[in-house]
Amino acid sequence: MSFSPIVLFVYNRPEHTKKTIEALQKNKLAKDSELFIYSDGPKNEENIKKVNEVRKYINTIEGFKKVKIVEREKNSGLARSIIEGVTEIVNKYGKIIVLEDDIVTAPYFLKFMNDALEFYKDEKKVWHISGWNYPLDIKNNNDVFAWRVMNCWGWATWDDRWKYFEKNTDKLIKSFSKENKKAFDLDGVGGFWQQILDNKNKKIDTWAIFWYATIFKSNGLCINTTKSFVKNVGLDGSGVHCGNTDVYIKEFFKFDKDYFSFLPKICEDTVVVNQIKDFYLLSNPHRSLFKRIINKVNILKKINIKKI
Repeated sequence: MSFSPIVLFVYNRPEHTKKTIEALQKNKLAKDSELFIYSDGPKNEENIKKVNEVRKYINTIEGFKKVKIVEREKNSGLARSIIEGVTEIVNKYGKIIVLEDDIVTAPYFLKFMNDALEFYKDEKKVWHISGWNYPLDIKNNNDVFAWRVMNCWGWATWDDRWKYFEKNTDKLIKSFSKENKKAFDLDGVGGFWQQILDNKNKKIDTWAIFWYATIFKSNGLCINTTKSFVKNVGLDGSGVHCGNTDVYIKEFFKFDKDYFSFLPKICEDTVVVNQIKDFYLLSNPHRSLFKRIINKVNILKKINIKKI
């Protein structure tokens, strides 16, 4: 099996970048993997020093089969940088593993991603592999589950799926029915559709929500690890479109076996999806405290617990 190339997108956070690289170097398959690093150009004079500091560091990186660095002269912005970089590499290699500069990986992350890419390469229902999961205690006998939503904190895909990616806000809004929007929004609890509207209104400029929309419109599913192989260390207010929160953080999965139990039959796991819905209702930092309290009361009633 040929190992997937890894693509890392960096900008102006040297300390985060170092943590990401140092963790990736400890991965079991690092020395057998090619690493491509895209360094976006500075947006303004204030960012030049930090961008140069990141570039000085990434040019010293070792521990991989090959390291290739692409330094942009001008600032493309996160969304455009990722879209162009992913398209370039996945079209050349047929598959890809993608990281940003604040995604710290566990030592078996690359093995999990490569094994999943190989296992599901001919399963056309599967469009996306995610190495991160919500901080939930999921009780099933598998290392993965399938569901509709795409997570972008350490992910992978193939060229024959990515080729359908499209970021066309107006076209997307026109093509979604009321029922589509509700299902896309994880049956009304996820807040995902609002990201499409925020892109439309120029409040944000993102890419991941459009990849999710592409998968959703194609009736695709995403394979998610039940326990995280990654940790986002950028939820400290330093990143683009990231706030300061710890509700999504959980320790790495302590993996101690040489294989993963993948799902041969692909359908959405409604039990796990309901757990994630409850997580959003209880923990979503974008909801008001009052709404979270009301949601908690309703959820506890649903599972016959009287005390909060």
